[in-house]
Amino acid sequence: MTRSSGIARVNCHTHIYSGLAPLGMPPPSVKPQNFVEILERVWWRLDRALDEASLRASARYYVAEALLAGTSTLVDHHESPNCIEGSLDILADACDELGMRALLCYGATERNGGRDEARRGLAECRRFFETNRRPGIAGSVALHASFTVSDETIREAGELCRELGAIVHVHLAEDRADVDDAITRGYAGPLERLFELGALPRGSILAHGVRLNEYQVKETAEAGLWLVQNPRSNKGNGVGYPRALAHSDRVALGTDGYPAKMHEEIEALLDEAPFQGDRPATVARRIEAGHDLVKEVFRLPAEAQDATAWEDGALVSMRVGDREVVRDGRLVTGDIDSIRAEAAEQAAKLWERMEQLN
Repeated sequence: MTRSSGIARVNCHTHIYSGLAPLGMPPPSVKPQNFVEILERVWWRLDRALDEASLRASARYYVAEALLAGTSTLVDHHESPNCIEGSLDILADACDELGMRALLCYGATERNGGRDEARRGLAECRRFFETNRRPGIAGSVALHASFTVSDETIREAGELCRELGAIVHVHLAEDRADVDDAITRGYAGPLERLFELGALPRGSILAHGVRLNEYQVKETAEAGLWLVQNPRSNKGNGVGYPRALAHSDRVALGTDGYPAKMHEEIEALLDEAPFQGDRPATVARRIEAGHDLVKEVFRLPAEAQDATAWEDGALVSMRVGDREVVRDGRLVTGDIDSIRAEAAEQAAKLWERMEQLN
């Protein structure tokens, strides 16, 4: 029997709203042929089908399973176009109930309802940022991705950040489609577009960066921005490996909606990185950098850490801050059986609504 102690893992980019996906989400009727079609036929249909009940079930399920996997912090990026107002409170309540530290935001987009939809998304970011008082839960401003919003929305996001003293969380250069869109609009790329429109305050979080080059990555580092690599998602979506991220030490790991089992994300990185030219020191830094991101975002002291204990590779206990969340391998902040049952019930209803969408 081997026992060990350590520091809890952090997930620096995810989508809690996808928490029910492992519970039988039906495949699209027509197989996607590229990244944008994957979004349109899978994930954008899922987020459109969400209501309050399914979102709550997804949040409690995702958070509970994350804690049982030794993950103490989630940096979430949320979308639920038919359930915008109050959606961040649903996520925050689940995190607060179960003891998860979280940075929450709503990814403003124009892909369904144009500028009005984007304004509602930014308004939800503002409302939550200004009213949330839950310890260990913070808010930020967010955009889905630049190719789903206008210049006006990007400017408004930047203005909101300056007003609130907030950062932006955004998908960036995940696929060539994001780059092509920015070029069509007259910019050198999506990174340059966000910079020129004043929407990247220091400390902002850029998810993916697959299509960034060496010079762009260096620019993000000089600007004090964080990049988040998502190995399992990038491989699953066939968008490629972000080789240029090696030119910044401000690169952390996320799951992009995959379960927050960070050991699986680390394994995916370790499997692929050597064949992509990433040096061992670069990979090691990337695995641990998330703790620096979290301390920066939550203004935690340098010595702060969430303690874990393991036995033969299984989590025995974990504390998030001063709160015990796992004891003897069991969740102590919630009834895991009822959480899983609620998730299964709501998942079945969610899949029915998805299948009714065009």
